Amino acid sequence: MNETVEKQVQDSGFSGSLLVKRGEYILAEANYGYRNRVEKLENNSLTRYGMASGNKIFTAVAICQLVEQGKLTFDVKLTECLSYDFPHFSKEVTIHQLLTHTSGVPDYFDEEVMDDFEDLWVKTPMYSLRNLKDFLPLFQYDHMKFEPGERFAYNNSGYILLGLVVEAISGQPFAEYIEEHIFQQAGMTRSGYFELDALPSNTAQGYVDSLDGSWKTNVYAVPVKGGADGGAFVTAEDMTRFWQALIQYRLLNEEMTLSLLHPHTQTDEEGEDYGYGVWIEKAGSTIRKYHVMGYDPGVSFHSAFYPETSSVMTICSNKSEGAYDVVEILEKKLNL
Repeated sequence: MNETVEKQVQDSGFSGSLLVKRGEYILAEANYGYRNRVEKLENNSLTRYGMASGNKIFTAVAICQLVEQGKLTFDVKLTECLSYDFPHFSKEVTIHQLLTHTSGVPDYFDEEVMDDFEDLWVKTPMYSLRNLKDFLPLFQYDHMKFEPGERFAYNNSGYILLGLVVEAISGQPFAEYIEEHIFQQAGMTRSGYFELDALPSNTAQGYVDSLDGSWKTNVYAVPVKGGADGGAFVTAEDMTRFWQALIQYRLLNEEMTLSLLHPHTQTDEEGEDYGYGVWIEKAGSTIRKYHVMGYDPGVSFHSAFYPETSSVMTICSNKSEGAYDVVEILEKKLNL
């Protein structure tokens, strides 16, 4: 990475790891800041980071694997898959709609009306959320936001429901399924769904900075264990391996991979569509990149595959903001 880019990243205050590869050729790789500020332990290329909502693509791949195996269809109704009580949900909600954020089911963290993730834990202790079913009381008795298929509205609860479908169909706990059928298949040896009160070695603490210069970790700000809507931990290299495995049809066959990456619905942003668990940015009719992103208190994450150059970029940060700034710098300087 040239000195100009290095300085721009440093000046942004970025804390985390970045990796950009074109095939096996490394275009940029660097690590900044501390994974543990108290002990002054530096982030490095093997550091594991939270990815917040970035892991929705893993949930989508899991669903697509079950469809590929004939155990599920995209058009099947949610009520045919789960026996939990959803008294106010439409019986017409489908798996496809959940995958594309068009289901209209109530969202436990509705980003259209809420902006402080920590407010959720006033009544529900974050340390009690260790399994997907633990999230259900946060939304299962609420009313629909809109009729199924009416529009796009980013929805975390929808992916919790998809994770429960994976458990019901596969017979495995969600995290166990993802680790066996996606992480192991892709060679993501350092990734997992780790609990915040039992993190493995070389895992970055997430930090929430205040305007007065003080800071705190995110241990009381996010669920103690991630699930189908967010919260897995990855390294930058492991995420690169995921994209390579996906594009090389090692996680899904070609037809199902193309279905995952198909622009199924328009989002709220001009020039951006949504596939299954993945954002799709276009320039006219050309797909510029497929990407995932995640933001939680103490976490900012971006990872993308650029089809025209077969490049992969992953930015992992253990601060609430910063990953997107680095994305803009690298895309401009590296002509991604």
